[in-house]
Formats: sequence, structure tokens, C-alpha cells
Amino acid sequence: MKKPTPARISQLIFLALFLVLFLMTEYRGSDRIVAAVNGFFRANPLTAVTTLLAAKGYVPLVLPGLLVLLFSLFLGRFFCGWLCPLGTVLDLVTGRIGKTVPPSWLTGRVKFWLLLPLLGAALFNLNIAGLFDPIAILLRGLTFCLHPLVGDTVRGGWRGLYGIMGEGRDLLAPGFRLVNDYLLPFREALYPLAFASLLLLVLVICLERFGERTWCRRLCPLGTLLGMAARFSPLVRTPDAPCSSCRRCAAACPSGFDRELMQKEECLACMACVATCPTGKVGFSFGLRSEEKPLMERRVLLGGLLSGFFLARLFRFRDPAARAHLLRPPGVRTEEEFLHRCVRCGECMKVCLRSALYPALAQAGVEGLYTPVLIPRLGYCEYNCTLCGQVCPTAAIPDLPPDLKKREVIGKAVFDKNHCLPYAKRVDCIVCEEHCPIPQKAIRSETVVMSGFRGEKLSVKAPYVVDELCNGCGICENVCPLEGKAGIEVFALRDRAPLPAALPGDTAVPGAEDPYR
Repeated sequence: MKKPTPARISQLIFLALFLVLFLMTEYRGSDRIVAAVNGFFRANPLTAVTTLLAAKGYVPLVLPGLLVLLFSLFLGRFFCGWLCPLGTVLDLVTGRIGKTVPPSWLTGRVKFWLLLPLLGAALFNLNIAGLFDPIAILLRGLTFCLHPLVGDTVRGGWRGLYGIMGEGRDLLAPGFRLVNDYLLPFREALYPLAFASLLLLVLVICLERFGERTWCRRLCPLGTLLGMAARFSPLVRTPDAPCSSCRRCAAACPSGFDRELMQKEECLACMACVATCPTGKVGFSFGLRSEEKPLMERRVLLGGLLSGFFLARLFRFRDPAARAHLLRPPGVRTEEEFLHRCVRCGECMKVCLRSALYPALAQAGVEGLYTPVLIPRLGYCEYNCTLCGQVCPTAAIPDLPPDLKKREVIGKAVFDKNHCLPYAKRVDCIVCEEHCPIPQKAIRSETVVMSGFRGEKLSVKAPYVVDELCNGCGICENVCPLEGKAGIEVFALRDRAPLPAALPGDTAVPGAEDPYR
């Protein structure tokens, strides 16, 4: 049995940390989430760079990502070899996957044709890097598919076991309570794009068939960005080529010696070659190496950035009709600002207390894919809940104080009198009024005299909306007793007042007042 290297120990520690934080990014009875997996996104250089390019301003929450990029200028791709949870998963499974020769397109400059259009698109206000970010790929696969699947399987198995255990079933209750409280999702939810999220994760793993860390070396935009920084790193491997008589280091290296010379932009700084060398000749030291070839051709650089420009123009089409129903989480001011910052990680949907948030498919156009949308017919925004803002890594959803969040306007409710029971059927119904969480009641009812279907006069208790109080939480649409289309719908607002005060991740605005007070 091989002795684990320091890099492998670090990998396992950070993978365990990632999974622990993933499980902690849940509602466990507390209104505050003390630790969340968003820390990995805040230390993600790809998230930091694309967010700053798209937002055209400083976002303090991504400062750790900039620091990691800065450290990569000195230490190379240490993030890939020591910290990245997806890279650790690939290292754990690669030995169980048979290897074959990679296709020719995978051995070229395809990684730059993926990264540069993403950077160019972000520069022109289209931030879709989260679709291909390795941490986001892993998190979406877990959040939207694997974790809910495990929860449904365990709970379904428990219910079946509970039915056949008879009097002995209570013996298993403490164990199930422990698993349910700390390991399973706190609610059962089915997500759109769940299969697509898992499929993308599986495809990344299947790329190991073409060699170890194929995704990391050949495609990963985060790895490519760190590799570009690593070109300037003074940390170099000595000797820079494997010994012709041994080559054990080349066999142990997950990034490979494809050109018989270890390229700094591909070296993961994992030190596997040092641990494998039988003579002790291999090591890492600080120095300079001037014989490396240019990173990329000029045509690749210009073509990649130009592709980003066209992506920013082609992918920004939005259906005007769908925009009216495009409800974003509380605190979002404008659609543009939100899309500039959203990482598409899915953490806000994971913690949503009432199953209101789901990943967008086509509601917001191609650029809005995987971004959170509120669907009131499936769930509603809990009046006292601020969890989504707490876990957002880039403040795309601001972390609002509870008193401000309660007054934050998501949209406005409007009655459809062709469906609402009092107007359409002439029967009393005030379900929406009863459930409205606003203390002063944004939905109220009044007795209205209407003509019956036979011409008679009827007194009907009919609800109406007080626009000044409605915050668009969606509970009225959610609880409407009609099947299918509700008698009341929440419509998005085009223009929203600016946030009244400084929030985490933004610059303070002195003297700002609360417009909803």
C-alpha cells in the first residue's frame, strides 16, 4: 500500500470539508447558517474574475478568489492539486476507469476556446462561467440530483421497513432521526435539470477514460485560468523531464508529460513525482525557466475573445412574455445586475424553506440557465426567511436583515377574475387573505353585490390586493384552491427601488433611507 502524499491528504481533507459544508447548507432549525459551501466559490478565481468583469466593479465577497489567483502566480496550480473537490473525486475514481487514446480535438487548444469566450462574454456583460465551473458542476450534481435521490431512497426505505418491523420498529427510530437531521435534505424536492446536472458531472468523470485528470488538463476553465497564472510561477520542477531509464515520475504524474517536458501550466504541484522517484533526484525549487513555448497563438486569443463578444450578443435574448412571470429571490434589484453576479451554484435553491426556488430552463433565456426563479404554484417565499441571501457567494441575492427582507418586494399579486372563485363562480373564498403573511394584510376582502348566472343579486365576499403592502411572496398563488392555473398570480416588477442601506458584498451608501418603512 502506497503511503499517501501530503497533497493527497490535503485533497481528502478539503473534500471532506466540502461535503460537511454541503450538508450544513441546509435549514436545520436555525434562522442563520453559520457555515456554507459558498466558501469554495468565494475562493474560486474563475468566479472572482468573471464576476468582476461582468459587474464592472469591486465585489468584496470574491476577494479570496483573487488571493488564490495571486498565490498561483508564485505556487502554480496548487488549487487543482491540493484543494479542488472535483479534482479529488477524479483522482479517487480514475484508477477504476480503463484508459484509451484521447481524440485529437481533446489534445489541442480546446481549453482556451472554452475559457477565453467565457472571459470575453463576461467582459461584455454575459456571465455564464458558472455553467462550466468545476465546483458548480459538482455542487449542482449533488444538489439537484444525488442528494434528493438519497433522501427519497432512505425515507422510502424507512417507511417500508417501518411497516414490516412491527413492534420492533421503534428500535430504529433514533438512528433514522440522526440520519434525517444531519445527512438527508430537510425537505423532499424534485428539480428541473436534475438529470442534466448529473449527466454533466458523469461526463466529466467519464473523461478519465482518456487519461488522468483529462477534464482538468484539457477543458476545465478554472484550471486553464490557473495554468495561465502558473506560467509566471518561479516554482519549477527539477529535472524538468523524466529520466529515460526510469520514468516512474511520468507514470505517477496525473497531469502527464505529454511533451516530454513538464509544462508549468499543466503541473498540478501535487508532488506525486517527488514521492515516486526512487533516487530522490526529483524536487521543486524556485527558479526561472525561459525555454517554454508561447502559451497560445494570437489567433486563439483574438478568436476566443471575439467569440465571447458574439456570445454576449446572441445569448441575451429574452422572451418579453416570460419576463412578466420571471420572479427572482428577494433583494434582487435588476435582472442585469443579478445575472452579472449569479454563479448558478444552486445553493439558494437548496436552502429555500418553502421549495419556492428552482433552476431556470428557458424563462430567462439562454443566459439565465440554472439561475434561481421563484415559482409560486410550487412554493412561496417564507415571510421570515433570509436563508437564500446568506448562502449566495457573490451577493447576487443580498443577505438582507429580517426586518428589511419582510418589506422587500419580489412582485405584485393580481387577481384573474376569469378564474378567481368569487368573481368567476360567485362563491365565497378568502383563502388567499387568510394566508397573507403581511401583518396589515396585503390581501383583504369586501362584500360585493354581483349578478348571479340567472340574473339574481348575490352578496359575495370577494378579495382584493392592496398594492402598497404586497411584497409578491407568492403564498396567495400557492394556496389558491383551484387546480392548475390559480385565480391570483404574482407578476414581476420591471423597476425596483435601490436597496436602502449597505449590505454584505456592496459599498455603503451613507444616508440612504428605507423606502418601505
